[in-house]
Amino acid sequence: MTNDVVDTLISPEGRLEVLSKAEVAKLLDTSQGGLYQVFRKCALAVLNSGSSIDDGKELLERYKDFDIKIIQRERGIKLDIRSAPAHAFVDGKMIKGIHEHLFSVLRDIVYVSFEVTDNPRFDLNRPEGITDAVFHILRNANAIQPQRNPNLVVCWGGHSINRVEYNYSKHVGYQLGLRELDICTGCGPGAMKGPMKGATIGHAKQRLQGGRYLGISEPGIIAAESPNPIVNDLVIMPDIEKRLEAFVRTGHGIVVFPGGAGTAEEILYILGILLHPENAEVPFPLVFTGPSTSKEYFEQIDSFIGLTLGPEAQKRYQIIVDDPEAVAQAMHTGIRQVREFRKSRSDAYYFNWGLKIDPEFQKPFKPTHENMRSLSLHKGQETHLLAANLRRAFSGVVAGNVKEEGIREIEMYGKFEIHGEEEIMAPMDRLLQSFVEQSRMKLPGKEYIPCYRVVR
Repeated sequence: MTNDVVDTLISPEGRLEVLSKAEVAKLLDTSQGGLYQVFRKCALAVLNSGSSIDDGKELLERYKDFDIKIIQRERGIKLDIRSAPAHAFVDGKMIKGIHEHLFSVLRDIVYVSFEVTDNPRFDLNRPEGITDAVFHILRNANAIQPQRNPNLVVCWGGHSINRVEYNYSKHVGYQLGLRELDICTGCGPGAMKGPMKGATIGHAKQRLQGGRYLGISEPGIIAAESPNPIVNDLVIMPDIEKRLEAFVRTGHGIVVFPGGAGTAEEILYILGILLHPENAEVPFPLVFTGPSTSKEYFEQIDSFIGLTLGPEAQKRYQIIVDDPEAVAQAMHTGIRQVREFRKSRSDAYYFNWGLKIDPEFQKPFKPTHENMRSLSLHKGQETHLLAANLRRAFSGVVAGNVKEEGIREIEMYGKFEIHGEEEIMAPMDRLLQSFVEQSRMKLPGKEYIPCYRVVR
């Protein structure tokens, strides 16, 4: 099979027009310490927007001749792009939104490497240093907007959802948009695209100018979840942990739609944070929702949370089935409480500095076979720490399903083994099996071969 590809030369439009010689050299450096491979992978993901590929390894192999180089000229830079997916172009010209996203990728990769990773000012071994880095990356991307009242709803959910669930997510987005709430998602397809699409109509009906559709991704996942066309602000965080922290620090409430292992990871992340004793009084609206056909899905999620994290965790969210208007009203009311809470403490509206995030949720977790086998999955620990380890287990499953490095790890060494206490392993096994049966691990039409084995 041959792919339609295009060669082109493009200039930035008003963002990141100049780079230093050191920055260009590092971006073109193909060695282990260089940035070329991560830049190439993220750029290809952006150019692949709208495709049905959800496998990072498959994407890179399908467009193995794709290349991107930076040409430095006196008046600024240009990107020399070779063998790019043709669907990123209309009549030979790159789609404007994709053009913008390419330079967002370049901006974030350069900033993270030169201003964060290599900067002694950010101590990434300390919780405060990590949070500071998250803030600065978002601020550099202009995702921190201090003049706005709280109105940003983070929407989580699967990239592989059925048509009924997708349409429902659009209806929820529409109701949120009518209430002049903005949307932030993981930027990909499915439950990440639907709420944004619905909100555009709600905003248009309210004649709202400047609606925000913020997409937050990271290099490991972006190839499997290419940015959807509604995203008008794209931010690439360095890793999944900083991406998750960016969601909860910038968002004022979270709506969770049906999804697979990645959605379970996100649920465990926010619950683990809200279960920390220092966050007991912090208002944070959290709603799980889907159409009537997803009722059983949320019963399974609720049961899993009850059996592993207990009833205190179940008190931190509400489940609303088949009622988009009620979801939007709950978010609107909850965000008003967030505003009053922050106002009473003179806290910032634009970044939740006051939320306590345990270091166990901030440390980057590399899903190797050894690390997956070594996870501490037992009840003899504080609940928020159990949530952190469960989050890592699901993160490993996501990596084995769709991330290039995880897929290669599975091909080389076989399935990840997840060990733990029977009281935790049994409900986890049932939940993962339900994701497989409901085709939530991969896009429909693709056979799913589990990348993990639950050892009980």
